[in-house]
Amino acid sequence: MKPRPDRSRASWRLGLALALVAWAMAGCVRAPEPPLRIGTNVWIGTEPLYLARELGHLDPKVVQLVEYPSATEVLRAFRNQAIDGMVISLDELFGLAIDGLKPRIILVADISHGADVVVGREGMTTMHDLKGRRVAVESGALGAYVLSRALSLSGMRAADVEIVHLESNEQPAAFEKGRVDGAVTFDPYRTQLLASGAATLFDSTRMPGEIVDLIAVRDSVLEDRPKAVQSLLRGWFKALDYLQRDPQDAARRMSVRQQTSGEQFLQSLRGLHIPSREENLRMIGGSAPELVMNGSKLMDLMLDAHLLRAAVSIGELLAPAPLMQLRQ
Repeated sequence: MKPRPDRSRASWRLGLALALVAWAMAGCVRAPEPPLRIGTNVWIGTEPLYLARELGHLDPKVVQLVEYPSATEVLRAFRNQAIDGMVISLDELFGLAIDGLKPRIILVADISHGADVVVGREGMTTMHDLKGRRVAVESGALGAYVLSRALSLSGMRAADVEIVHLESNEQPAAFEKGRVDGAVTFDPYRTQLLASGAATLFDSTRMPGEIVDLIAVRDSVLEDRPKAVQSLLRGWFKALDYLQRDPQDAARRMSVRQQTSGEQFLQSLRGLHIPSREENLRMIGGSAPELVMNGSKLMDLMLDAHLLRAAVSIGELLAPAPLMQLRQ
């Protein structure tokens, strides 16, 4: 008589084989990328990101925008690894690089041409009118650089004013209550200060090309979350395309978070230059990136003013590959 097969043993072997196949296939499938967390503060230059999200060009499951009350808080969040990237000015990026945090520039978001200002009390007309007065400056961020340059270009020194460290969102109330006589600011806070009677004493048209805002990510992000980086860049440029096609509606949408009107928002945008894809590639890509030359001048000014403790290699901070791939 022919022996009967051991069905329990055959079933066990089949189950084991299937489990091994499933385990092998799982090892070949890459886990989904976690959302890319991008830190921003309230600033007109970050609004294209929020416009992209509102228009459906930036999936929150892929890219999460995290808003902080000030640039100082954004920097702190990056240092604490609470975010993966941020909108940041070039001078602020230098400090992160010196501390070994390895930020990498993937996009030049905007260049200030009048958007950053120093304001003073009504009746003041020049920086000299602030001599001996209290000036609000955001600590550890762009404000210190703008004030340093405004004083230097006016033939003044840091000791000529009394610096009061206040976050950008705290400055309008402090000015209105008389706690400070001037402030280093930008929109939407500039508009609020002017409405309280402040006068513009200095703006960034006197320091062309020095204030550059960037989108930067941690170096590990470039390898770990390439799809999210591409989504971020794609959403940015789609928002800019919409801004060009329908500036009134785009401004209306972007003005909501800034608590201004669409017309005021468009007026504020005139103080910025937002580079195109092609301009960006010239600035951060190629054999001679323009940002290296301009950034070197900025770095020298910061070193001379003791706003930077050491030099950094700007070329090593540039990451043009995602933008180059976006063109293909």
